[in-house]
Amino acid sequence: MKLLNSLLLVAFVCLTIYSSWNGRVHAEDDIEVDESSAPKVDEDIGKSREGSRTDDEVVQREEEQIKLDGLSVAEMKELREKAQKQEFVAEVNRMMKLIINSLYKNKEIFLRELISNASDALDKIRFMSLTDKEVLGETEELSIRIKSDKENRMLHITDTGIGMTKDDMIKYLGTIAKSQTSEFLTKFQEAQASDNKQSMSDLIGQFGVGFYSAFLVADKVIVTSKNNQDEQYIWESDSSSFTVVQDPRGNTLGRGTTVSLHLKEEASEYLEEHKLREIITKYSQFINFNIYLWASKSVSEEVPVEDEEAAATATPKTDDDDASVEEAKDEKPKTKTVNKTVWDWELMNSAKPIWQRKPAEVTDDEYVEFYKSFTKDSQDPLVHTHFVAEGEVTFKSILYVPKVAPSDLFQNYNKKTDSIKLYVRRVFISETVDDLLPKYLSFVRGVVDSDDLPLNVSRETLQQNKLLKVIKKKLVRKILDMVKKMSEADFELFHKEYSTNVKLGVIEDSTNRVRLAKLLRFGSSAEDKTKTTSLEKYVERMKEKQEFIYFIAGTDRDELEKSPFVERLLAKGYEVLYLTDPIDEYCMQSLPEFDGKRFQNVAKDGLNIDKSKQAEERLKELEKSYEPLINWIKDGPLKDKVENVKISTRLVKTPMALVANQFGYSGNMERITRAQAYQKSGGDSASQYYFGQKKILEVNPGHPLVKELLRRAESDSSDSQAKQMVELMFESATLRSGYELRDTAGFADRIEHMLRSALNVPLDEKVDEMPDFEEESEKEPADEQEVSAEEDKTDQTAEHSEL
Repeated sequence: MKLLNSLLLVAFVCLTIYSSWNGRVHAEDDIEVDESSAPKVDEDIGKSREGSRTDDEVVQREEEQIKLDGLSVAEMKELREKAQKQEFVAEVNRMMKLIINSLYKNKEIFLRELISNASDALDKIRFMSLTDKEVLGETEELSIRIKSDKENRMLHITDTGIGMTKDDMIKYLGTIAKSQTSEFLTKFQEAQASDNKQSMSDLIGQFGVGFYSAFLVADKVIVTSKNNQDEQYIWESDSSSFTVVQDPRGNTLGRGTTVSLHLKEEASEYLEEHKLREIITKYSQFINFNIYLWASKSVSEEVPVEDEEAAATATPKTDDDDASVEEAKDEKPKTKTVNKTVWDWELMNSAKPIWQRKPAEVTDDEYVEFYKSFTKDSQDPLVHTHFVAEGEVTFKSILYVPKVAPSDLFQNYNKKTDSIKLYVRRVFISETVDDLLPKYLSFVRGVVDSDDLPLNVSRETLQQNKLLKVIKKKLVRKILDMVKKMSEADFELFHKEYSTNVKLGVIEDSTNRVRLAKLLRFGSSAEDKTKTTSLEKYVERMKEKQEFIYFIAGTDRDELEKSPFVERLLAKGYEVLYLTDPIDEYCMQSLPEFDGKRFQNVAKDGLNIDKSKQAEERLKELEKSYEPLINWIKDGPLKDKVENVKISTRLVKTPMALVANQFGYSGNMERITRAQAYQKSGGDSASQYYFGQKKILEVNPGHPLVKELLRRAESDSSDSQAKQMVELMFESATLRSGYELRDTAGFADRIEHMLRSALNVPLDEKVDEMPDFEEESEKEPADEQEVSAEEDKTDQTAEHSEL
């Protein structure tokens, strides 16, 4: 009940307020307003140049600034008023937004696209002239000219191509790729929504949107074109609508098209000569037709000296001058040298695409000149190859191997490289296509040009990975064939600079592993220290019934030659490969065999040099006779330090050696792994597993020290001196086998103990300690100062008494 009363009270108050307000409004309607006494607002406010401008006024003023050669501002304005304005279809408007906001990664692409369109137009008229020479008319030159107008913020690109009729302008410039445009837009937006970059790059690049990239940098685009079948017309657009009108100037082009861009303020850099030169050189230097840039240059010129200048610089006349009046009459008029800036058309693509010619027609000097022009390398290339690949994809290519490897070759190993420049119909597309070459061949420089590679809409990336794989496969094989065919002298230079790259290829490229293995070179016990050998030559020199290719890895050849692991192999005449590069052992792990022969690391378990029955019987006898020593070492002094103890068949002079099992780390590999700078603190779990693996101790049964140990082990298994002797020999074997000692302090103590015994120094004799001397205080200088002060005081007293 209380709630109902409250609602009624609120309704009453609202009705009262409404009635009061309504009455006031009617009262105000009856009041007459004197218009003459009302304040007036200045109609011109906001239109003055000093006041704020509306967007429409800004656009209008910008349009008034746009003018073409031969047409004044007033004529351009009249032309726009007469022209019939046409709107782009809805699909084109959607496409414009995609082009400006999403399609192109960098704005400078617009010039490449416009030059490419001009080249296509020139190709068409040239093709027509093959059957009808009259189509060229008076304009026989086929070229592209680019001119910037900084004053009016205009950029003009003119070609003498086939040109366009009025219908062509409406048909091709008024619509974007009229066929399947809607389908393209739908697929593009679907891929963009799903963030599927692969789907976006798979869109067929035949939608003809290159022209519209001009709106990346221009707010107005004007196209003037003349076709042999029609009059000259002007097409103008601001990306939202366009007009087409007949050119009142008549036929000024003769034939062809001029694309004039009124650049946005933020795109003013594209009016600079150096920027245009950079873009043209980068993307279009190998276009078939000449490209000219309206450029300035400074020239020196001799000009006569003006009379006033001559008078100002003249010296006072003397009597001696009168005698030379007749000679002065024969003197030439005075001149001076001045620097003058002149403007002229400069050819931008003088370097022609030599890969388009047949290899037999290109000289070695031309190959070298071309290499230096696009690589900026001062040295000649080491070797090159020029070929045409046909099949699933057709392309032409020139590849070079630099004489000297880049200094940052491996610092930038995992980064994108610009080693291969990709061209499509001689238009530069990209220099960072990772799929063209594997990383280990990133030092190769060259160009690849194809006429039928499909691109995505922006022509910035290739469309299908499948074709890239085909190109990559052919390029790699051509490079490896080129290296294989090098002369011996050139190959030595190549191996010096790029041997690590070849070994990386063995690790990374399983497809071409056999081809790469033939390029490997290593030091060998059968060759001089200054020479290397190939695996093919090693196999040719192998002993009869030899099953393995023997190798050992380390830091230095001299050290490897003295290694205990190669003693018996060298004694029996087997050849051993010396691997001294850090990557060599990794390379061998990725190369299981070569020419049917397996590899054997002689620093690992499993080495069996002699398989004869007599050798096997002899080994069994030794194992039986040395069984007490083996068991004593394994269960006693080295119980927690070794995995197993064996009788060695590889040692000759060394008493003991430490070998890894087949899947463990050798001493060299352990050293390299520990030296890795980029690894987890303390090492990862995998490295810790390998570091923690116990090794196999092999003993030489013919060594006197081992025989003495056997005697002591059989006579007294608790002999402390024998235990100390075994530990010392084990640590010595650890060092000689390339491993690190874990207990270096204990090793040093045992060496000292051995030296004391050898020199008959008592083991308990202590070291004399150095006495501790207190630091002397600096009192003496102070005392000297006091003495000198007293002397001065005495002298002064004496002088005073004399006075």
